[in-house]
Amino acid sequence: MSSLPAPNPALWFDQWRRAVDKAPQYRAVGRVRQVIGLVIESEGPAVSVGDRCTIASRRNGAVLAEVVGFRGSRVLLMPVGEMDGVAPGSEVVAAGDPFTVSVGENMLGRVVGGLGQPIDHKGPIPGGIPRPIHASPPDPLKRRPVREPLATGIRAVDAMLTCGKGQRFGIFAGSGVGKSVLMGMVARYTSADVNVIALIGERGREVGEFVEKSLGPEGLKRSVVVAVTSDQPALMRIKGGMTATTIAEYFRDQGADV
Repeated sequence: MSSLPAPNPALWFDQWRRAVDKAPQYRAVGRVRQVIGLVIESEGPAVSVGDRCTIASRRNGAVLAEVVGFRGSRVLLMPVGEMDGVAPGSEVVAAGDPFTVSVGENMLGRVVGGLGQPIDHKGPIPGGIPRPIHASPPDPLKRRPVREPLATGIRAVDAMLTCGKGQRFGIFAGSGVGKSVLMGMVARYTSADVNVIALIGERGREVGEFVEKSLGPEGLKRSVVVAVTSDQPALMRIKGGMTATTIAEYFRDQGADV
């Protein structure tokens, strides 16, 4: 009478592991119940403020949205994309994490959208590191005072309106008097290592004009342009500013003057 071979625990474990990997994953799902203006109400899923969700759309496939609050037991969401095709009963799926942007050295010379996606038709941006766009501000007592001058490369500004590293300053003027030209000159000639330029709420045609004419190849090669035009949803314009700040913080953490 032949004896049966001894069971192999490692083989059994490997079989169970493969079965678990193939099993459908748990998804937190809700349903759209009401849309008022830019706010979408849904029953479920179990989420927190700031979480990402995707909403099924009959025309756009899926709409990206963010949880902005709650009304009773209902979840309030604001879309990042267009809401066309969202209807009562549309499925709402929780992503389980907040918005992130993929940042890295390869972003230099690129034009990206409000969530860091490339929009310059140059293909994907390789080698990025996901980084949340909501970050805690630096400790105010650890901020360096404004003591070093920042050369803008424009002699009239450097001589009469000298700027410092860490200082905030603004350019205010009417339409068509050269604000974009001045900003492009600063980007080309400043002593800073990296420029992060956020074009928020600009008209669509002005983005290409700024990149090609005001910024130019010389300024673009050490810049990252975040462009969110005026025809995009309000939440996307807000995210554009946060994305630009996140990109700037990444280069700052690498030791660059930004």
